[in-house]
Amino acid sequence: MVGGNAIRGTRIGAGPSGESERGEAAPRRRVPYWCANGHESRPSFSMDAEIPEEWDCPRCGLPAGRNREQPPAAPRTEPYKSHLAYVKERRSDADGEAILAEALERLRRRREG
Repeated sequence: MVGGNAIRGTRIGAGPSGESERGEAAPRRRVPYWCANGHESRPSFSMDAEIPEEWDCPRCGLPAGRNREQPPAAPRTEPYKSHLAYVKERRSDADGEAILAEALERLRRRREG
């Protein structure tokens, strides 16, 4: 015998969809944005919403602006730095040698004692 569920594929509280059930949609407007790669996107905003100056391009991810001739520049990405690179920025070679000598001395005392 094949068992079944009469409400398979629906969710609790689901009903007929339509404007009469959900209420009236707010009036909207489409605003054009252009990125440095020349991609145009037109997100939709409510008529009473504050329109942002920049919007992320959905195609390439670069920031897009509302001026087609002068789109925002791509953000400068910093190269990956290792932990050692950050340590070398903070300490000189002489500091590193002194810290190493101190750590080795502590290790030797612990092994002797």
